[in-house]
Amino acid sequence: MLKVVSCVSGRWAVFTGHPGNRLLSAKIHWASGPSCQKSDLRSSPSEIPEMPSCNFSPEEYKGMSKARMIEIRKQNCNPMTMKVTYYKKPVFIHQGYMQYLWDVDGTQYLDLFAGVATVSVGHCHPKVNAAAEKQLKKLWHTTLIYVYPTLHEYCEKLASYFPDPLKVVFLTNSGSEANELAMFMARLYTGNFDIITFRGSYHGGSPMTMGLTSNAAYKYPVANGLGCTNTMCPDVFRGPWGGKHCRDSPVQTTRECSCAQGHCEANDQYIKQLKETLATSVPPRIAAFFAEPIQGVGGAVQYPKNYLKEAYKLVRERGGICIADEVQTGFGRTGSHFWGFQGHDVIPDMVTMAKGIGNGFPMGAVITTPEIAASFTKGVHFNTFAGNPVACAVGSAVLDTIIEDGTQKNSLDVGTYLMTELAKLRDKYEIIGDVRGKGLQIGVEMIKDKTSREPLPPEDMAEIFEDVKDMGVLIGKGGVYGQIFRIKPPMCITKEDADFFVEVFNKSVHNYMERR
Repeated sequence: MLKVVSCVSGRWAVFTGHPGNRLLSAKIHWASGPSCQKSDLRSSPSEIPEMPSCNFSPEEYKGMSKARMIEIRKQNCNPMTMKVTYYKKPVFIHQGYMQYLWDVDGTQYLDLFAGVATVSVGHCHPKVNAAAEKQLKKLWHTTLIYVYPTLHEYCEKLASYFPDPLKVVFLTNSGSEANELAMFMARLYTGNFDIITFRGSYHGGSPMTMGLTSNAAYKYPVANGLGCTNTMCPDVFRGPWGGKHCRDSPVQTTRECSCAQGHCEANDQYIKQLKETLATSVPPRIAAFFAEPIQGVGGAVQYPKNYLKEAYKLVRERGGICIADEVQTGFGRTGSHFWGFQGHDVIPDMVTMAKGIGNGFPMGAVITTPEIAASFTKGVHFNTFAGNPVACAVGSAVLDTIIEDGTQKNSLDVGTYLMTELAKLRDKYEIIGDVRGKGLQIGVEMIKDKTSREPLPPEDMAEIFEDVKDMGVLIGKGGVYGQIFRIKPPMCITKEDADFFVEVFNKSVHNYMERR
């Protein structure tokens, strides 16, 4: 029996439970403020776990009202802005610091989505802020037609993080632009046209990259993506083949596996599907194969351990180059390596990146070999803002901060701990089908039941999603059917933050199961 002791005039309430039960042996948060009133919450305020302490105080918000912001959002912003607005009761963000965000009412949130896996080292990180401020006082903008130190210092530094022969950098303004540029260069270099990607992938929403993206939600009924072919995603949880030892993750699927030691039958089957695609759906010679080391928007989908190594070999035999989309997996997020492709023991011919590259500053990049880069000089390509001095200063500071703060190691340690704790909830609840990922690139797949593995319906996902937010945690959603919770926080989160989220998620799933 849960015993609650609270004080109406105070902010905190203490409760006790069965000895040894971690989920019932901590302080709990007495919610306050306009956005945390009882009428706004699915859980009683006295039952919300306590958020870890933070020594930062946000500025008091004195700006535009929430009602006025929504009015402008509806009338003056692109209607897509309203369509993608998260939550029935939106979060009105005012300020951020490291892994935390505050809304206009002063309510604090633990940010486990990081602006869609973008804030790599922490919101408003002092070191990155200082670098941006220093550069702003010198030079805001110039272009590649001139030679300036910040551009060259940054390109040399970024290239130093890659193995040979990946040493030539092309800077862009976003991940979609980086991927579109990579498509263009692959076709120029090989003289071939067709490009292969996985089903369920997301590589951008621009007219060309929309063809690489294989998810109906991001498709429009207009001609796009000519020459792009999707092959079966080697998803060892939802796909037709998979077992307990397939993927490079601290948490494996619960599917039975009869493979011999050191051999993965699921990998053989998925490679056979790629061979079918090569034999039936594309010309004998192709331009490229695009793959994220771990799918991002797709829901932290991981492949059998040797899949990419064998796939790269097949693609190169057909004249294609291999492109690693590191927009979400790069910059130490997977913990074990700085780049996701390194975890597959492969070296791609080209790597694209964005998001975490600038800790939220709009920038991206393509890095490739001198030989492939040389083919791009057949015409003139010019980008006004790529290589902007402030962007380069920010990017350089991000690389330094990742090393100085040990964020890659933190991603490995905290991410492994969090996945292990979430796996306990998977074993506890019928609707949690899979927990997977590496480092702080984590997916939790929600299902109707463990027998069918059918995706949990969107309206059910929304209930849990809202509940998690109302208890102070922001996460994302993904997957072809919107059935996967995505956890991709700033890489500075702590084990205390992980414990807090596990308590919140446990409570939210428990609430849902009680209602069901």
